[in-house]
Formats: sequence, C-alpha cells, structure tokens
Amino acid sequence: MANVSDEFDASLRDLTGKLTQIESVMDLDALRAQVAALEEQASSPTLWDNPEEAQKVTSQLSHRQSELRRVSELRQRVDDLGVLYELAAAESDSGSMAEAEGELAELVKDIDGLEVRTLLSGEYDDRNAVVTIRSEAGGVDAADWAEMLLRMYLRWAERHGYPTDVYDISYAEEAGIKSATFKVSASYVYGTLSVEQGTHRLVRISPFDNQSRRQTSFAHVEVLPEVEEVDHVDIPEKDIRVDVYRSSGPGGQSVNTTDSAVRITHLPTGIVVSCQNEKSQLQNKAAAMKVLQSRLLQRKKEQERAEMDALKDGGSSWGNQMRSYVLHPYQMVKDLRTEFEVGNPSSVLDGDIDGFLEAGIRWRRQAGVA
Repeated sequence: MANVSDEFDASLRDLTGKLTQIESVMDLDALRAQVAALEEQASSPTLWDNPEEAQKVTSQLSHRQSELRRVSELRQRVDDLGVLYELAAAESDSGSMAEAEGELAELVKDIDGLEVRTLLSGEYDDRNAVVTIRSEAGGVDAADWAEMLLRMYLRWAERHGYPTDVYDISYAEEAGIKSATFKVSASYVYGTLSVEQGTHRLVRISPFDNQSRRQTSFAHVEVLPEVEEVDHVDIPEKDIRVDVYRSSGPGGQSVNTTDSAVRITHLPTGIVVSCQNEKSQLQNKAAAMKVLQSRLLQRKKEQERAEMDALKDGGSSWGNQMRSYVLHPYQMVKDLRTEFEVGNPSSVLDGDIDGFLEAGIRWRRQAGVA
C-alpha cells in the first residue's frame, strides 16, 4: 500500500505543479480584473443602445468567465482529490480509492487540455471560428465525405457545449454536400480548430459503388477567425455584387417561399460567399458579409505570411493533405503531421477529435507554424 500511496502522492504533486504553472501563464489576477471590467460595462443601462457593442461586451464577458471558471474548478478538483485519497487510505476503503484513481486520470486529461489552451497565443486565437468544408476529388463519395466531416465538427462542438450557427449548405445532386459554412462560438475556438485546416482523405468501400470497390475521396477544411469591429475590414459597395435567390434544401425542396438567400461576390478577388439559413434577406446579407470579411482578413494574413516566407529557405506543407481516415482494409485515423493516430474511426467521426486537436496545437508550436 505504501508504494501505491507514494506513487499517487507523486502523481498528485506533479499535477498540482503543472496546474500552478498554467495559472501563472494565464495570469488569473489579470483575468479577474478583465471580468470585473466587463461586468461593469455589461451592467450599464445604456449598453444596448449600441447592439453590436453590447454583443461584443457580453461575448467577451462570457468567454473570460468561462476561462476563469474552468481553471477554478480544476483547482478545486485537485484540492478535493487530495482529501479524498487521504480518507480512502486512512480507512482502507477500496471503493473510494478506485474513485480517487479514476478522478486522477480524468484530471490528468483535463489539465493537459488546459495546458494546450495556454499554447494558443496567436493574434486571432481567442476568437470564434468560421469553418468551411468543400468536397474535392472523389465524386459522390467526396460529397458524402464532406457531409461526414460537417457532422464530425458539429458533434465535437455539441460535446463541448459550444453554440454553432450554420450559414450555408450547398447540397450535391446524388448525396452529400458540395460545401458548407458554419460558425462555432467559444473562447479560443479559432486557435483550437485552426489546426484542422487542410485536406482530409477518406479510404473506404464505397457505398455508392455497386461492385463494392475501395474508393479514396478528399475534402478540404478551411478555418477562419470571425472578424470583429476592431478589424476594420473595409469593403466598398462598388467592390461587391449581391445576388438573391430562393433558399433550397436536399433534393431541391423549397425552404423559404421568398428569395431570401444571398450570394455576395467580391469583385477584386473573386471570392464568393453565400448564406441562406437566416429568416430574412437582410440577415442573410449581414451573415454573408461577416464571412466575406473573415476571408479577406485571412487573405491579408496569408499575403503577409507569404512575404515573410519569401525571405526563408524551404516551405511549409501546412494546408496540404493533413489527415487520413481509413475504414478499409483496416481501421485507422492518422494525422500525417503529428503522427497521432486512433484505431477507432467511428468515435472520431462522432466528434471525438480532442486528441488530434491537442497534438496539432503542440506540433504547430514546436514547428513554429503560424
């Protein structure tokens, strides 16, 4: 028992030390001060005179409170675990001992996840994410694969309690989708999901092939930070063309009886965005403009990065094929950058992708990829 107790004590000390380091990096005093300042702004009776500013303040307050609550709850769990283990050991209670060991394993996982969050220090990492999935090579299988990826990310967000807003889905003729754009709202969700950007490859027996042949199909994932008012992405009216059309769902079924869907073309760059899921044309246009601003902001960032990369030797494969999902002849999902792999594709496709996200964030930090 003494050896087991010593081992548990050592693990708990390591965990406590890691959490203390994380608290130091996060600067909890500064975080509490930010929450207090935002609470004061949120309590102003004139806040909602400016709805956009009000939404920004309440969103930031929610994010900061969530961060503070997360680390505070972990600290309380670590303190409680020490007490639970001491009682279990004193009373030789095997049931409580097993409970303590189970909680230790959960805390290791949760604190490692929080440690990864401290690695997100990019300019836009703390923002909401705007994700676009597009089917690529592989015909109907690729369209089906794009829809599977859409479900994977929406399930991941649901698992974490992150709100999502689907802006637009373009359905393929036979099955699946040509593309989809959606937003995930949570603190640091852009920094977290940005490592998913790139081409995802699926290998499986095609359900659309009457000879049951193996098919390889591809889909591309684009992840952008949601723009905020402070970004000042100026888009003159003369630079855009706005088209309206009737929203539609799978099989061409009409969703709305009016021409409320909006497609915006940015003439200087040729970027096209659309939104059809809001109730009115004005709401769809506003949502589409936010996606366009996000893409223009990302374009500017990529141009600045390209200018810097031109001064360096070599290049980066970031944004190229980055993950392989094999369902036949064996079961494996493997990240081609980090070498992280899982032998249960069903779980991954049901939204269990945290291991890939954490490995990707650590890899990006070590590789110095922005």
